[in-house]
Amino acid sequence: MITNAQVERWLREDVGHHDVTNQVPGETTGRLVDKESGVAAGLEAAAAVFEYLDIAVTDRLEDGAAVDPGDELLRVEGAAREVLRGERVAVNLAGHASGIATRTNDVVERARTESDDVRIAATRKTTPGLRGLEKRAVVAGGGDTHRLDLSHMVMVKDNHVAEMGLEGAIEHFRARTSFATKLDVEVETVEDAPRAADAGADIVLLDNMSPAETREAVDLLADYDALAEASGGIALETVADYAATGVDVISMGSLTHSAPSLDLSFRTGD
Repeated sequence: MITNAQVERWLREDVGHHDVTNQVPGETTGRLVDKESGVAAGLEAAAAVFEYLDIAVTDRLEDGAAVDPGDELLRVEGAAREVLRGERVAVNLAGHASGIATRTNDVVERARTESDDVRIAATRKTTPGLRGLEKRAVVAGGGDTHRLDLSHMVMVKDNHVAEMGLEGAIEHFRARTSFATKLDVEVETVEDAPRAADAGADIVLLDNMSPAETREAVDLLADYDALAEASGGIALETVADYAATGVDVISMGSLTHSAPSLDLSFRTGD
């Protein structure tokens, strides 16, 4: 859900203290139009910006819709001054989110050439203040959110292992988590994958391993209930290779931190 407080922050940043640019009289209509093929996202946020300014949103696509150049994503009508004030914020939000959804969809489609079951997941490498928007965009593109924040899952990482040892770190956090909280344990060698599963990991994160090493680790985990997650250094060009290893999850920070915005434009009048 997009809150008024979020919209206020976005608009305050752009409008500033004295907006002369948009002092335009009368009523108008506005259309958010796509300029390149992709997957639409962030339209709820874009609509919320206009609705906060008392601009009626008369039509909009659902997030996750495939779009082509010339497609209309959203239509509004109301006071020209407020339509123009909301324009740039709405375009920025929708373009950014649609870029993430498009990148995610591309990754998912490449992974599906090798596996129908592997999940493509985001990470916490998100823009401060925009995590909700970015995570929803990942879902719109067919991906998985992974954990939304630190409270959703415990991840035992290399620094924890350096301080307490692999088994010691797992035991430490297992004793402090709810039965409903999963434990995701990062390992950096193939041999440590079954060690982590033996010690109680629900998910074993295979960090920065090659596809060959990932496949070997997945084979070693076959007799355990733990899920296998590949992460670290996985690119658009190599995701299919990782999907072919039999891994359950592929998590990629680049879904959110490196996706280019989808090219959108806003046009007023009919």
